[in-house]
Amino acid sequence: MARRRRGRPVDGILVLDKPGGVSSNHALQQAKRLYFAAKAGHTGSLDPLATGVLPLCFGEATKFSQFLLDADKAYESTFVLGTATATGDAEGEVIAQADASALDEATVRKALQAFRGEIEQVPSMFSAIKQDGQPLYKLARQGVEVERRSRQVTLHRLEVLAFRPGPRAEVDVALECSKGTYVRSIAEDLGAALGCGAHVRVLRRTKAGPFTLADAVTLPTLEALKQNDRLADMDQLLLPADTAVRTMPLVQLTESGGFYMRQGQPVQVPNAPCNGMVRVALETGEFLGVGEILDDGRVAPRRLIVTGR
Repeated sequence: MARRRRGRPVDGILVLDKPGGVSSNHALQQAKRLYFAAKAGHTGSLDPLATGVLPLCFGEATKFSQFLLDADKAYESTFVLGTATATGDAEGEVIAQADASALDEATVRKALQAFRGEIEQVPSMFSAIKQDGQPLYKLARQGVEVERRSRQVTLHRLEVLAFRPGPRAEVDVALECSKGTYVRSIAEDLGAALGCGAHVRVLRRTKAGPFTLADAVTLPTLEALKQNDRLADMDQLLLPADTAVRTMPLVQLTESGGFYMRQGQPVQVPNAPCNGMVRVALETGEFLGVGEILDDGRVAPRRLIVTGR
């Protein structure tokens, strides 16, 4: 007999402004507890050091978390030039130092040009990538280093926001990048290119997929609402599940088409896109889920919302 899931059936997406000093999973569990939600998941880890946009999916919205995991992200970060750490961020042990006083903003801007567009990046040993089922950061904490294959990532934007010279010069950057991009690796590679070492001191995610800091809610806000028994106000902060896929083309079905779609059958839709994934809704506006255009032009269900639980 299956164990009954504890909690209430909460559905929707909470865009959390993750605080620093906690893991993404810890932040998720705090939010899940505050909502007393039966089911929840996050959409890709942020380092404990990092703050900012962390979309959390509750209930039926968890079916669309993969689309957010695959989405582009944006960050603002501060790199310290002249100090390299074991982890590539401010939490790691200092492993090398050099005087960065000779660096100026023009030199740093020129070095950053090499990181724009499609680049090859070797993931940090302190990343969450798994090797033989083990996250690399767990192996790193055991003193084990393994060979990592480089991967191609894309930096759509990488700009200098501010530069502060000195023996430990600092550069503030803004970047927009594809999934799987490690900001700490950019800092480390920039430090290597400049010959002085570097690490991340501040990292704030400003965007994940369609969500920005303007959509984000803090844990203290949720805690205050919970303490005042304002559960309905908390639920109002949840965004509909379809916001996770709102950049996909929309196809609308009649009630009849929706019936067959819910039975798991592909349906013909006039004027549908020729290929790819689509957002599927009834003509009434009710969101059904995500479908995929087949070679014969029909729309096949891929992730559907379950109603009436």
